[in-house]
Amino acid sequence: MYTAPFTYRKATSLAEALQLLQQDPEAKLLAGGHSLIPAMKLRLAAPSTLIDISKLSELRGVRREGETLVIGAMTTYREIENHPLVRELCPLIPQVLRHVGDPMVRAKGTIGGSLAHADPAADLPAAMLALGARIKAQGPGGARVIEAEEFFTGMFSTALQEGEILTEVHIPIRPGARTAYAKFPHPASRYAVVGVAVVVDGGEVRAAVTGAGEHAMRLGKLEQALSGKPLTAEAISAACQNLLSPEGLNHDLAASREYRAHLVDVMAKRALMQALGL
Repeated sequence: MYTAPFTYRKATSLAEALQLLQQDPEAKLLAGGHSLIPAMKLRLAAPSTLIDISKLSELRGVRREGETLVIGAMTTYREIENHPLVRELCPLIPQVLRHVGDPMVRAKGTIGGSLAHADPAADLPAAMLALGARIKAQGPGGARVIEAEEFFTGMFSTALQEGEILTEVHIPIRPGARTAYAKFPHPASRYAVVGVAVVVDGGEVRAAVTGAGEHAMRLGKLEQALSGKPLTAEAISAACQNLLSPEGLNHDLAASREYRAHLVDVMAKRALMQALGL
């Protein structure tokens, strides 16, 4: 299907992109395009203007700032997956990205595009929550930083305000943390029916799930059951029971609410066992 008519603008700087957004409230940003273009072809999205930010080098790259790993919003999955700093300081992200799409998708898809799109079955949001990431956004009123737990607000909905652009992702460096991501993929799309990311940092256990509900969420019940306690196989098995109530979970042809609740338990256990080498 063809898209609705739209105006195409190519931004040459972040300042220009912000200015173009102010001129047209119905405009959408074009990053990798793997999510937006199909939605436009299905007429699920009909922006009046597309603002192409794919060539903004100021939004691309990986660097370390003290105890924080900073990733530019326009950095592609492939760049992140292969970057030595990411592999050394935050191995969970390459673990997660290996589950995303295929090599062609990872060559074009961007971390900022994924997080701003906030697909309820995307892989990266669970990792951001488990890692305690923060999202930096730039708008007409200046820059602000949003905690990942406050960023995802609903299905395809985030805390970004009108006219704001996601510019960076800030990830705390957790030396010695053990991490893993376990995913039950949809057989056709490869999106997560359920995916669970875990971070075991000393005595603290952090876990988050994607695909189960309207947006990625922390698994507080699991974290409370295991943090500060011996992490044996028996303890993990006991904790990974009835982590989420089926009520309110997603229900579709891929999985019922009840089956998704079961998958959350299974994927959480699998991720923890993998992270701990049990």
